[in-house]
Amino acid sequence: QVQLVEFGGGSVQAGESLRLSCKAYGTLFSTNLMAWYRQKPGEQRELIASLTTGGDVKYAHDVAGRFTIERESGNWVYLQMNSLTPEDTAAYVCYAAGYKGYALIGEYYGKGTQVTVSV
Repeated sequence: QVQLVEFGGGSVQAGESLRLSCKAYGTLFSTNLMAWYRQKPGEQRELIASLTTGGDVKYAHDVAGRFTIERESGNWVYLQMNSLTPEDTAAYVCYAAGYKGYALIGEYYGKGTQVTVSV
């Protein structure tokens, strides 16, 4: 079983930066993907950044160029968020998935951390 715990949410002003961290406790499969979702009030959860063990990185169009996803040994994943705007206000959720070949064999979500950006 894998447990994901997020750190680093908070309240900032527009234009400022914030760095989120997520630790995966337990054993991830050797082929895996770690990602960040966010969920705005009244909206569906959206995938904003992902990074595979193979180094494939993807960003949602509205965060590309401002957000950076990174991984570190020990099953840490980070989301560096720059030039924040009030539209980035959301709960940010860490995600991990394990694969065997192309088959999804497990997926996990954290509980989320709130990011609030004021004008």
